[in-house]
Amino acid sequence: MARAVSRNTKIGYTIAAWFVALLIFFPILYTIITSLKTEQEAISGFNLIPSFTLQSYEDVQSQYNYIRPFMNSVIIAVGSTILALIVAIPAAWAMAFSPTKRTKDILMWMLSTKMMPAVAVLVPIYLIFLRTGLMDTRIGLTVMLMLINLPIVVWMLYTYFREIPGEILEAARMDGATLGQEIVYVLTPMAVPGIASTLLLNIILAWNESFWTIQLTTTNAAPLSAFIASFSSPQGLFWAKLSAASVMAIAPILIMGWFSQKQLVRGLTFGAVK
Repeated sequence: MARAVSRNTKIGYTIAAWFVALLIFFPILYTIITSLKTEQEAISGFNLIPSFTLQSYEDVQSQYNYIRPFMNSVIIAVGSTILALIVAIPAAWAMAFSPTKRTKDILMWMLSTKMMPAVAVLVPIYLIFLRTGLMDTRIGLTVMLMLINLPIVVWMLYTYFREIPGEILEAARMDGATLGQEIVYVLTPMAVPGIASTLLLNIILAWNESFWTIQLTTTNAAPLSAFIASFSSPQGLFWAKLSAASVMAIAPILIMGWFSQKQLVRGLTFGAVK
């Protein structure tokens, strides 16, 4: 009887999990379906059977320069992630292995900055970018996204580093390792799963950022998130082209997430079971 109840419970959980997964995936699926419609079909109403035309994709590539925003997204997402790791690894090391009475307060203060509405600092940030010549530049947006995601990167690395025994680092010091060698040759290889998951998550966050990319770019450094927003015009919304542009924007990050899901899950559960 107990086995039957347990089996029924597992089946129920499985059905519930599939339902939630399909519910989450449905907007993406409907965007793909809409991108395969003509503009007339797209605005005619809810319809799950498209005409399977690639005209919208052809129009997006012929009328708009897709390659430039795609390369901007790659450079900005990867660049901001590398910069964030360069800053966050030493910071997380210091707070994990040389904590002070204020370490937790510093971590909470860093996390609290993520709770502030971005629009609250839009004017000062905009003026700083305007007067320093960083407006509509890859460098400016890369630094901005690095600073935005830095609290999350530090928090994640701090959590992973705390799972590493400090005695290993002490042994490296006794063997004559310098601080840089300790971080590069001892700490970093041991925390590869955590660092990899942090890297992947930061790339996803930087790739999907839309508020600052729209506010701080126009044409030269505009990534794919700003590229999608450009399809909103005074003439109206072209739903089929907008959906095609959205699919082309999210496809690279979806593919990357699909192939790296094992590394991401491994890193997020790093240190959970000893």
